Amino acid sequence: MQKLLIVLGIALIAAGLFWPWLRQVPLGRLPGDITIPLGANGRLYLPLGSCLLISVVLTVLYRLFR
Repeated sequence: MQKLLIVLGIALIAAGLFWPWLRQVPLGRLPGDITIPLGANGRLYLPLGSCLLISVVLTVLYRLFR
């Protein structure tokens, strides 16, 4: 559990450092991502396409490094 928390912490720090470049990745605007406007100030966002892509990539990485 300790190693997992350390790795997650390092990953969060890396994501924070590389955030200006990570924002330019089109993840979150893929086909299959659904945005539903809710009134004047609301919006419901369902990132189905992005979640599917992340799941496939993580599954492939897990199988490669298992």
